[in-house]
Amino acid sequence: MAVITVSREFGSEGTDVAQHVAHVLSYHFVDKELIKQLLYQYGLINFEEVYEAAPDFLARFDHRRSEIVNMITEVVRALARHGNVVILGRGAYAVLGGFSDVINVRIKASLPARVQWVMEHQAILVPAEAEALVIERDKARAAFVEFSYGIQWDSLRAFDLMVDTDKVPERLAVKWVCEAHAQLLASRKGSPGERSTRSIEVDPVLSGAVASALACQATH
Repeated sequence: MAVITVSREFGSEGTDVAQHVAHVLSYHFVDKELIKQLLYQYGLINFEEVYEAAPDFLARFDHRRSEIVNMITEVVRALARHGNVVILGRGAYAVLGGFSDVINVRIKASLPARVQWVMEHQAILVPAEAEALVIERDKARAAFVEFSYGIQWDSLRAFDLMVDTDKVPERLAVKWVCEAHAQLLASRKGSPGERSTRSIEVDPVLSGAVASALACQATH
């Protein structure tokens, strides 16, 4: 049993890497849509708006910040407790930092490469507009993580593996993540003091919702 979180810079190849890692390992792939589905059930209907918001917008949610962060945290922890999941984005690395059976991966790319990706995938024809969108999304996501968890979004300390897809092709990035996963499983000793996701306590109703969303009743 293990958990892999993949954090990506907007416009990088992180989504493809995360999906392919999940496929190779036969793990559940968790993206924003699945997390959004669980959060809707939990009562948070404006997660996407909050997650992609500018810092001044987040400040207007200050009175609900603890509630919002707690909801997100509980959902991510419940997914991790289910086990054998690859969680893409949503600040999962900040929630699960410190657990012995979690690998936190960061996928990055240069600004020009991300601008090109946005132009190709979001039908933006003007480079300056694509660049502005990349910068805006980066600032919003950084603000969310720093505002919610007190962690610098680009802190090297938060990640076990960082991959620059300008220099490392996607196929090799997937291989590295899978090798890190294999090493983690081989090196874990299961000592009594080890803090693993198995120790996470989850509300039974939320646990059932996670099992239903993943179409998997077993915990791994």
